[in-house]
Amino acid sequence: MTNYDYGLFVIGAGSGGVRAARMAAGMGVRVAIAENRYFGGTCVNVGCVPKKLFVYASHFHEDFRAAKGFGWTVGGAQFDWPRLLANKNQEINRLQGIYENLLDTSGVTIYEGQASLVDAHTVRVGDQQFRCGRILIATGGWPAIPDMPGKEHIVSSNEMFALEALPKRILIVGGGYIAVEFAGIMHGLGVDTTLCYRGDKLLRGFDEDIRDFVVQEMRKKGINILLNTQINAIAKTASGFTAQTEEGSALEADLVLYATGRTPNIAGLGLEALGVELGESGAIKVNESYQTNIPSIYALGDVTHRINLTPVATAEAMALVNGLYSDKRTPVDYDNIPTAVFCQPNVGTVGLTETEARKRFDDIVVFKSVFTPMKHTLSGLGEKTLMKMIVRRSTDKVLGIHMVGADAGEIIQGMAVAIRAGATKAIFDSTIGIHPTAAEEFVTMRKPVD
Repeated sequence: MTNYDYGLFVIGAGSGGVRAARMAAGMGVRVAIAENRYFGGTCVNVGCVPKKLFVYASHFHEDFRAAKGFGWTVGGAQFDWPRLLANKNQEINRLQGIYENLLDTSGVTIYEGQASLVDAHTVRVGDQQFRCGRILIATGGWPAIPDMPGKEHIVSSNEMFALEALPKRILIVGGGYIAVEFAGIMHGLGVDTTLCYRGDKLLRGFDEDIRDFVVQEMRKKGINILLNTQINAIAKTASGFTAQTEEGSALEADLVLYATGRTPNIAGLGLEALGVELGESGAIKVNESYQTNIPSIYALGDVTHRINLTPVATAEAMALVNGLYSDKRTPVDYDNIPTAVFCQPNVGTVGLTETEARKRFDDIVVFKSVFTPMKHTLSGLGEKTLMKMIVRRSTDKVLGIHMVGADAGEIIQGMAVAIRAGATKAIFDSTIGIHPTAAEEFVTMRKPVD
């Protein structure tokens, strides 16, 4: 590769792209990276990180209410949206600087601007062109807004992190991670919140008990959830916006957020002209080595539209770089990937859902517990926790663990280790619990529900 300007040129400085660039540079490869928006990608700037900061902020209203049950008198609490926004921006700027510094100290050459492919070995950034041995596309995803009357009045999750002021009323359309998370955030910050979804349940792909329980708990908190409701048009009014439903009703709001999915961010890359094979919604098709139909061009992360999670993109980056530049192989195991939804209460899950397990095996046994966690015995808030375990009877192997409740993501991370290690129900039963915690319920469930 001595005839090339760079052995590897990475397009996109999100989590996957940065990890790949740094690792390859550390192995002696001459690496460049191009980013046209912000270092850290969606997760750091308009995704996981600021979202969870907003979740923390929105939960204080319940903490203040709960304090009374523990003997505290709390009065005069006021929320300042501009202050939260400024503090969030300061933290994001700090993280952006860390990402840029990590690249710089790794010896990666940084180009700021839109990169596009000229041919299988040439990248253009602005008025510069570079010959590259390999090209990696890691440009992530972008919010999808449906083509409908009034779409110009709709905001996406990107804009939610930079609102000048909070609305009094918000209509959130969607039923996935982003929709249910922002419903909790907005409601917690005092916004009159309506969540509208065309399906009959939220969080498609999650365990059915989880889906039902989340709606139950969100409604208890005061979030208005409209299921089986399709929006046909958005119109501007003197007092805000009106959303017309297929059923003939009108929903009024001061802000309309669509969280109806994300599409691969391939605009401006020149992939079609070059003949890079694309799948549904523009996803870049790759083989098990993250290689496209053009051998010198690779892609990973959300732009391939498979499992769109930040840790998956970084794992794919490690697998790719190790496979290309070392004799170490670190293939990504896509089974039993844990995930969390930071709605309120949180969802944490790993492994098979009950439906998936029953489709694969005919000897499934289910353990489930619904209870009031210790904090809420005095808080007066009435929030419940759900824990569920899926076990195969013939092997005693735990196939799936699911939870809705405080700190579910923190708890399920440890459960994911156990499942990947092949833990059986007997191992869980023989493990001594930490008392008093919610997590100990996972090692004390003895009676199956069926």
